[in-house]
Amino acid sequence: MSSTPQPLSRRGALLAGTAALAGGLGLAGRTEAAVRMPEGARSPFAALTPAQRAGQCVIHSYAGLTPPARLMDAISEGRTAGVIFFTENIKSLSQIEGVIQEMNAAHADSPVSAPLLLMTDQEGGLVRRLPGEPVWSAKDVGASTDPEGQAEFTGSGAGMNLAGVGMNVNLAPVLDVYRTAGDFTDQYERSYSEDPAAVASCGSAFITAQQAAGVAATAKHFPGLGPASASQNTDLGPVTLTTSAATLRGIDEAPYRAAVSAGTKLVMLSWAVYPALDADRPAGLSPTVIGELRNRLGFRGVTVTDALEAGALKAYGSTAKRSVLAASAGMDLILCSARDAAQGDAAVTALGEALTAGTLDGAAFDAGMKRVNALRGGLA
Repeated sequence: MSSTPQPLSRRGALLAGTAALAGGLGLAGRTEAAVRMPEGARSPFAALTPAQRAGQCVIHSYAGLTPPARLMDAISEGRTAGVIFFTENIKSLSQIEGVIQEMNAAHADSPVSAPLLLMTDQEGGLVRRLPGEPVWSAKDVGASTDPEGQAEFTGSGAGMNLAGVGMNVNLAPVLDVYRTAGDFTDQYERSYSEDPAAVASCGSAFITAQQAAGVAATAKHFPGLGPASASQNTDLGPVTLTTSAATLRGIDEAPYRAAVSAGTKLVMLSWAVYPALDADRPAGLSPTVIGELRNRLGFRGVTVTDALEAGALKAYGSTAKRSVLAASAGMDLILCSARDAAQGDAAVTALGEALTAGTLDGAAFDAGMKRVNALRGGLA
């Protein structure tokens, strides 16, 4: 850990902000103005190469504490939208802050001026990549005497923690409505409640507070993993949830309606199959399920896949095939989170080739790219 004081760092601002929060003072007004892109940079797509165009919809990852040269090249050459960080990438707050500064410096050479999307999973409880807030899990929050107030506290804590090291997207909160004690969502304490109204109020409070801190929120995993049993883990293999459409819409989608109303910037789709909506494809590869989110719930923000390397997709071929299928279905961001920058590069290559060949709808892809670009342009 570095011993060099950095009195003006964003990390230092985090410490002051956290103290204010713990004292019940809430968030002070932000002093940093939102990044404003030059008008000519708002639609830079025509000048991009196929690989650069494809890269605007791909999130990379890497192993260890030091980003590899190929990832830094992808950043400086405009062939990635951003990076997801995991515990193995983070030794301390100061260390990851330094890595992010290096990435932003590399990005200064990119033909795309919108900020990188720099994200992690900082849900709280057992699922935290950074030390610090939120310490409480969703289950802790839901069981507290003031769930909505505690959800606001944890959302603010998550936002300030991530913003303090330069991250701008949190892949949280989880909005799954669990069914029975010890099931897939409950065993990791990732669900606020069995009551969809409680999940909706807590999730919305978390989203609003976190985004007030300048960090975009991601509601996940649409249309809901709450019905999954303890052994139904899409990271490990295919999962089919035979929940009726009425139950999905009345229980599992209810927190997403609230999240959309609260202005969540992103929604992550599940890799489970929901036969009541689409019997043939996992939600994140299904135009029907994505259409449910867009048309029934009215979501206009950015859709993001769950981990592209998930075991649930083993029947769908390589990274190249999966990425094109996801983009074709209507996913805006492809999450390549195998801790290997080559995975992200493979997705970029496949998407670029599909765009060039015309096997991927260019207009639809560009619409997603514009949503991603709008998200990036609004983040500090």
